[in-house]
Amino acid sequence: MVLLLGACPEYGCLVYEYMANGSLEDRLLRRRNTPPLSWQIRFKIASEIATGILFLHQTKPEPIVHRDLKPGNILLDENFVGKISDVGLARLLPPSVADDITQYRMTSTAGTFCYIDPEYQQTGMLGVKSDVYSLGIMLLQMITARPAMGLSHHVQNAIEKGTFGQMLDPCVPDWPHDEALGFAKLALQCAELRRKDRPDLGKVVLPELARLRDLGEASMPPLMV
Repeated sequence: MVLLLGACPEYGCLVYEYMANGSLEDRLLRRRNTPPLSWQIRFKIASEIATGILFLHQTKPEPIVHRDLKPGNILLDENFVGKISDVGLARLLPPSVADDITQYRMTSTAGTFCYIDPEYQQTGMLGVKSDVYSLGIMLLQMITARPAMGLSHHVQNAIEKGTFGQMLDPCVPDWPHDEALGFAKLALQCAELRRKDRPDLGKVVLPELARLRDLGEASMPPLMV
């Protein structure tokens, strides 16, 4: 999580720690002509994001659902450590509904289109797996650097047609195909339309992302780790 340093009530703003490499969105789109993120760094950031989300979901006594997870809200420090920011739409779940199955009805949905859990958007039923959906879309963007609109559909079609390699961000020349494919399949599971079909963040998603992170770190030169 991005560290909150203070607040300035005169100007109505919050002061956070300085994040030298801007947002994940900026780096994926290579704004200001920045170099592309290596696949190793992308896998590392993915694991860090999932760790941050799980931290929110395990907050006691009530879990916190972020509700607006997207690349623009993931900030990167000077070492490309990914941290979650902008929790302005976060919602505490009452203890009685704070689990993976029971959901909490909201009178109106909040978040950014393309990243909002479809079930939450349609029914107002909020749960921790609403964030898992947003994570899935972000993970797909991390390996494709493509817009979120319809991305899960395009990636799924490419996998079925055997053209998945064409979906990978061409700015990265050395994608490990099998690992990237596994990463994409995990992301697609997270982005399932039905909440019950999405995997558990702590038991399934994070362990796999941690494995891919470790694989990437093992392949990086010492100065890059």
